[in-house]
Parts: sequence; structure tokens; C-alpha cells
Amino acid sequence: MKHFVLLLTFSLLIACASHPYYVTKIEGKKIGIKDKQSAVPEIENYIKPFREHIDKDLNEVLAYCPENLDKSKGELQTNIGCFLADITLDKSNPIFQKRENKKIDVCFLNHGGIRTILPKGDVTARNAYEVMPFQNSAVVVGLKKEQIIAIANYIISEKKPHPLSGMTFTISKDKQPININVQGKPLEENVIYYVVTSDYLSNGGDNMEFFKQNVERHDLNYKLRNIMIDYFKDVDTLVINKDIRITKE
Repeated sequence: MKHFVLLLTFSLLIACASHPYYVTKIEGKKIGIKDKQSAVPEIENYIKPFREHIDKDLNEVLAYCPENLDKSKGELQTNIGCFLADITLDKSNPIFQKRENKKIDVCFLNHGGIRTILPKGDVTARNAYEVMPFQNSAVVVGLKKEQIIAIANYIISEKKPHPLSGMTFTISKDKQPININVQGKPLEENVIYYVVTSDYLSNGGDNMEFFKQNVERHDLNYKLRNIMIDYFKDVDTLVINKDIRITKE
């Protein structure tokens, strides 16, 4: 009997090998989650203390925003973009200086990373999570003159108001970047410029290939969202700089 079972099993394996099976169709159906669905008391009672603790942290008023910060208002720069670039540069610099004894020159982020407005009025940690819901962290890369020019060209070609701080330039009539300045000084050939950005962009995200041509890279392990929250905690009222960073001929 034992030999018969072994023979049968072996025969089935040979049959399967000679006639392989393939998935020809996958079916499924959508199961919607609606507000009208009743909650399960046992689950609700279990998560209630956790929810209350999180809500308390997220809803605490940290500072005041004097105006609506909106990424859709502006052709070359927006108030929220300038604000985020400014505070990222400001909060990252002390960490970089302490670790590397060097200063960050520029902050460059992406327009698409800003997910909503920062409304006028009281601001909380919840606002920071809504504006930047991703887990992106600050990374400092060392770039040469060619890559700084590439940043300006990228901004021109993208036609989007990407967050920028520490750098200014003019777009010429033939769509070329001219009068590029970093920290108020013209670009130099043999200088390494330190640019803080997100880990996603530093790896070439959003087609920012110039970041991958860096000569140095330093991970600060500081989430961009936490930069916002820490800034909120440090001030009574948000400072919104109105300086012009990109101009046209």
C-alpha cells in the first residue's frame, strides 16, 4: 500500500510538471467603509485612550499663522514654499554646523511635497502632518557650481514655484538663468555649496538628477515635518518672508 501511495504521488507530480497551471483570472469585489457602518464597541473601547492621547498632542495650539499660506498662489514662488524652505534651512543649519563645522547655503524642496495650505489662525502639530504627511527627512548634499546652475534650469523648465531659500536668480528673455547668487554672492568655480533637501529628492526623485551628482552627502535624520513642529514651538507668530528670490527680465 505504501509503495502504491508513493507511486501515485510521483505520477501526480509528473502530470503537474507536464501540464502546468496558470492564473487566468482574478476576481474581487469592493467592500466600502462608510460612516453609517456601526462601530464595534470592544474595538472602540480599546483604541479610545490611544486616540485621545494622540488627539491631545495633535490639537495643542503651538503658534499663530498671520495669513493663509497656499502653494497655488504664485508663479515663481509661493508664501508657503518660501516659508518651508526658510525654516528648513534655519532649523537644519545648527545640526549641520555642530556635526560638520560647515554652514548650509541653500534649501531646495519640491512643490509637490506640499499637500495642503497652512491656514491663517492657530497652528498645531496636526497642521504639520497635513502639510507634510510623508516621512521625508532632511539631507545635506555638497554641490558644485554646475549643479547649482542645474537647479535654476530645473525650476525654469518645470514652471512650478518650488520652495527655495538662500539662492536668487533671474530668468532671461531666452529662458536662461542669469545673475545666480548664493547667500548674496555670485557662484564660484571651486566652491562646494551645501544644499539641504529631502531624502527623496536627494536620491533623484522628481527627476532631480543633479542631486545625485553630489560630492558629499550628510543625512541629518530630521524629518521635515518635525522641522515644522519644532519651529511652531519656538515662535509665537510665524515669520513669513516676502523677499523676491526669482525674477524675470
